[in-house]
Amino acid sequence: MTTADDPRPPLGHRLGAFARGVGTSLTRRARLVTGNAPQNVHTPPLRLFLAEAGFLLTPLVRKFSPPLPIEPADNPKVIILLPGFATAPWRMKFMAQQLERAGHKVKRWGLGYNYGPTPQNIAILAERVQSVRRRYGQQVVLIGWSLGGIFAREVAKMHPDCVAKVITMGTPFSHSPYSNNIWRIYQVTVGHSVEAPPVDVTMHEKPPVETVAFWSPRDGVISRRAACGLPGERDRAVALRCTHMGFCNSGEVIMALDQELKRD
Repeated sequence: MTTADDPRPPLGHRLGAFARGVGTSLTRRARLVTGNAPQNVHTPPLRLFLAEAGFLLTPLVRKFSPPLPIEPADNPKVIILLPGFATAPWRMKFMAQQLERAGHKVKRWGLGYNYGPTPQNIAILAERVQSVRRRYGQQVVLIGWSLGGIFAREVAKMHPDCVAKVITMGTPFSHSPYSNNIWRIYQVTVGHSVEAPPVDVTMHEKPPVETVAFWSPRDGVISRRAACGLPGERDRAVALRCTHMGFCNSGEVIMALDQELKRD
């Protein structure tokens, strides 16, 4: 019952509207998880996808591994690390520590967990890059793992004067947005189709700065075609032998970054 002091609709009406909203949301997400990919997509084989579970052993293996042969950099860089889908900066902590051993200044991206691009978080990241550029007086190197690389490429297009280089690691910027093994998981998590992101992006378009794509034939999540890209979509492609989860902390990747950061 409404009163003069409570102009809201009756409780029953409000509960009904809430239930209808929930039902609509569930129906939309059900469509997102049950859709079909086009015929021309390329995805990693199931055996590689299953092998990604090996990342759970990484902390144990690292305890018995020798330190990485990191040497001080002659020209230290300012770096921002951008995490992959549904991960946060702590997943890239070991990488950050190793790059800092070389003397680089490594910064977080400032957005917490990565649940896909929106106009709001793209704008926040762009401001973050500009702020770091002003603070340290030099252009920033953006290193993006998986979906984080999409953010890196887009912000570099917006502010190329602030970005020295973009390095993507297993980032699906080429081929088809369905060329991966998690597009259904992505869609149901973020609530939109991979074909209709809430931001205006052209993922295959290369930023106007040096852009390097790390990819791996052992990647069980992202297609090598999507992560390697075509000439003109990036400046160089570097083939590694890690898993997709290994891009954020494997010694091979970190040493490849160490070498890449020495290139001027």
